Amino acid sequence: MKGYNPKDWFKILFLVQKSDTLVKLGPFMVVIFIYSLGIAWLEMDYLKIGKNSWVQNIPIMHSLLSFVISLLLVFRTNTAYDRWWEGRKLWGQLVNNSRNLALKLAGILDNKDEDYRRFFRRTIPIYAFALKEHLQNKVTMYMLDDEKDEEIKPEIDPEKHVPNQVAKLMFAKVNDLYKDKKITGDQLIILNQELVSFTDICGACERIKNTPIPYSYSSFIKKFILAYVLTLPLGYVFSLGYYAAPIVTFIFYVLASLELVAEEIEEPFGNDANDLPMKKLSENIQKHVEELI
Repeated sequence: MKGYNPKDWFKILFLVQKSDTLVKLGPFMVVIFIYSLGIAWLEMDYLKIGKNSWVQNIPIMHSLLSFVISLLLVFRTNTAYDRWWEGRKLWGQLVNNSRNLALKLAGILDNKDEDYRRFFRRTIPIYAFALKEHLQNKVTMYMLDDEKDEEIKPEIDPEKHVPNQVAKLMFAKVNDLYKDKKITGDQLIILNQELVSFTDICGACERIKNTPIPYSYSSFIKKFILAYVLTLPLGYVFSLGYYAAPIVTFIFYVLASLELVAEEIEEPFGNDANDLPMKKLSENIQKHVEELI
C-alpha cells in the first residue's frame, strides 16, 4: 500500500505512476478520442445532418441516465471500499491479538520455560505470514527455512490449509502447558480465547477473498459505461462540434477510473499498489512478539 501526504497537492496531481488510472486507460482513451472525431466528421462533414434531425435530441437520454450511472458508481465504490476497510480492520485485529497472546504468554511462562517461549516466539509471527501467503494463493514456506524451526517444519504440509495447521500447533502446545501443570485451567481458557480469534480472522478474510462482487453486476456497469460514452458524441456534436472528442474522452476517463479503482480495492489481499501491506504488518507482528517473549 502506497503511503502519501494528502496535503501535497502538487505531487498528487502531477506525479503519474504505473498504478495510475490514466496509464491503464490511456489506450482506451485514444480509441474513444478517435471514435468521437470520426462521429463528428461523419455527422457534420460527410452526412451533413441538420440541426433539426432527431439525433440532436439524444442528449436528453444522457441527462436522464446520468443520475442512474452516478448512483451505480457511488454504490460500486462504497461497496469496494467497505471490503478494503474490513480487510484492514481484520489485519489490525490480528496484530492486536498477536500482541495480546504474546503478552499473556510472557507473563505466564517462567524464564526456565525457554523451549515454550522459543516456540511461541516463532509460531505467532508464522501464523501472520502463513495467512498472507494463504490469501495470495502461494506456496507457504514463509519463515520455515530457519534452522530454529526444524521442530515445526515437518508438521506443516504446504499443500493443505497452512494457517489452520499453525493454529493447531499453537493450541497443542498450550494444551501441553496445561498437561505439564505450567498453567491453570483459567489460564488455559484465557489463552484459548486468543487462539480462537486467529481462526475467526482467517475465516473473515477468506469470506472477503472468496466472495467477489457478483459478475452480472460488474459486467453491467462496464457495459453501461461503454454504451453511455459511445452514444455521447452522437448528439453533442451539434452543440460542441469537434470539441466533443476531448470532452467525451474526459467523461470516459472519469467514469472508467471510478470502476477501475473499485476493481482494485475490492480484493484487498493482492499485490496491487493500493492493497493491504500484509507483509509489513506481518513483519511488525514478528518484531513485537520477539520483543515481548
